[in-house]
Amino acid sequence: MDWDAFFTVHRDLPREGPGLADDIAWTGRLSATPRDGHVCDAGCGPGGDLAALRQLVPEGLVDGFETVAHFVEAATVRFADDPSVRIIRASMENLTGPYDLIWSAGAVYFLGVTRALEAWRSALTETGVVAFSHPCLFTDAPSEAALAFWEGEPGSIGTDATTRAEIASAGWQVLGSRQLTHEAWSAYYDPMLERCEMLEAAGTSASVAAAIAAARKEASDWRAVSGDTGYMLYVVRPA
Repeated sequence: MDWDAFFTVHRDLPREGPGLADDIAWTGRLSATPRDGHVCDAGCGPGGDLAALRQLVPEGLVDGFETVAHFVEAATVRFADDPSVRIIRASMENLTGPYDLIWSAGAVYFLGVTRALEAWRSALTETGVVAFSHPCLFTDAPSEAALAFWEGEPGSIGTDATTRAEIASAGWQVLGSRQLTHEAWSAYYDPMLERCEMLEAAGTSASVAAAIAAARKEASDWRAVSGDTGYMLYVVRPA
């Protein structure tokens, strides 16, 4: 993959994965995150979820961890006037906390569920929780297209039962879960497709044109397989 071309397409997007502010509000209600809590966005990208996390803890603090330099820059600029939001260029595996909530939208599969939960256990307060969205097959007999949608991604993609078994084997319990909506996916893909149109109108190189074609194919492929696969959001705590 030409990463320069990829990030040309993905630069200046509001978020780098599916999600809505309502997902965070739901998590906050379920976990009873305190208004003065300390929360972390593990793999925050350009900061698409930080505002909603900030609303969750209006009297607290929010840390965003990210390794991609221009995402760190974008998130830093976005919250430059808010001293309660801190952007840290570091691996999401190396959290210290203690946090009342560790939020991770679509990034846990880079580590794997077991590895992520093991790394984050010691970074939570006594009542802290982890909330993460994770790829999921919604059927035991997914289409070939649904399986192909995740090709090239790290790790293996299983069903809700598969992920719950991983959570349990790591010594954690599920407080609640729900499927991310079509609106959550549109919040990711619609701005990306608008970015593609803007780049094309300005004229692009062959490599960027290829990245645009790949982005459009991904969005189209997801719409075709959304009945079979997508993301589940889990809220978990140590058992």
